[in-house]
Amino acid sequence: MISSISEITQLWNRALTKIEQRLGEKQVFDSFFSETYIFEIKGDVIVVAVNSSLAATLLQGKYYSIISDVVNELTESNFKLEFVPEKDLKVSDVQSIAAPTQKQKFFADSEIKSALTFDNFVVGSFNREASQASLMIASNPGKMFNPLFIYSSSGLGKTHLMHAIGNYIQNVSKPGAKILYVSGFDFVEEYIKSVRGEKDAQLLKDYICDFDVLLLDDVQMLANKVKTQDYFFTVYEKLMNAGKQIVITSDRQPIEIAELQERLVTRFSRGLIVKINEPDQNTCVEILRKKIIANGLSVDRFDDAVLYFLADKFSQNLRELEGTLNRLIFYTLSVKHTDHITLDVAAESLQSIIGGKNIASELSEQKIINVVADYYNLSPSQLTGKIRTGQIALARHIAMYLIRITLIDVSLEKIGMAFGGKDHTTVMNAIQKVDKGLKTDPSLKEAVDELQKRLKP
Repeated sequence: MISSISEITQLWNRALTKIEQRLGEKQVFDSFFSETYIFEIKGDVIVVAVNSSLAATLLQGKYYSIISDVVNELTESNFKLEFVPEKDLKVSDVQSIAAPTQKQKFFADSEIKSALTFDNFVVGSFNREASQASLMIASNPGKMFNPLFIYSSSGLGKTHLMHAIGNYIQNVSKPGAKILYVSGFDFVEEYIKSVRGEKDAQLLKDYICDFDVLLLDDVQMLANKVKTQDYFFTVYEKLMNAGKQIVITSDRQPIEIAELQERLVTRFSRGLIVKINEPDQNTCVEILRKKIIANGLSVDRFDDAVLYFLADKFSQNLRELEGTLNRLIFYTLSVKHTDHITLDVAAESLQSIIGGKNIASELSEQKIINVVADYYNLSPSQLTGKIRTGQIALARHIAMYLIRITLIDVSLEKIGMAFGGKDHTTVMNAIQKVDKGLKTDPSLKEAVDELQKRLKP
């Protein structure tokens, strides 16, 4: 039986949490529900104080069924409800509550970002498995791959996939499903607040478990926090037992997370664990093109050499890749005021954010690679890759030769790094082979002369 003021307060706070979720109308909730509280309980009647006569009429009429269902579900009883304007109430002797209680809020900054979808997630060989697994569970949440555990280095698209899952479920596979996206850091913070007594731990657990899908980003934030892990374990078990879908991301696989409880490692491993690797250069270029279009610009405004340079430089972190592109766009729109973004413009823009490096020189290397690749109808990644077929090998040797004679301060070791980490001996042999061939092979001399013309400013 509900008897104490504390129990009454907790009951109504829990009821409001569920009512807000079922109602789905934030403005209505804030106007008519948020300031309500249980004034007293008389037998099987709960008297609820409201802030106006209009609120009393609406809650007693239009919304009575929702409120009654929630209250009786929580109490496992059959209470009747009366809604009375606060100004008309007189304090009762026994079970009155002297002041309204504010409904507790959890994860205030949590939201599914509508801009992050599967449609604008660029798929390549490095992330195809994670993308396919995410789409499969988004199409049928709670039925397979539960939990789905995605891990990778920072900035490679884990969070984008989580939001894409949430958007797909909400808009396509299961409209109306309740989805909670929360970072590991925020989960820890909310738990700490409950330990301190600032919030109710049971209310927090009930709040999370009322969702159909839990998206927990950066679970490694729970490492070394024993009590938080204990609490999360109970939440996890309740969600899984109810058939709810869980998606987890981390910067490493479960077994590699230091001080993560064995029982959590075991449960995470029962689902599907997928890794996102570092992207290849071509995929990075495609990502850049999509970001340019998303910014309302034409890809034609950018030299390919610029895109390939950025892709090569920032393939280890797509977040940095996007940030660098944003810097370049800002510079050209606000400082340079140019309609065409060349290697020279990029050099000016990026020199300040890649401290101490000779950006102009590095861009020139990329320009030579792109010009040679274009001349031989190859992609830059083919030219710098490991394929050794005749035409590709010849084009690669010519590119090395042109870099060496054009940029005399670039070392053999540095040229080798631009071509997939080849050693200086390999580069030197390639340059000598072209130099010797120019004296005896007219077609080779013709090709090199033409390429040098194309490389002139």
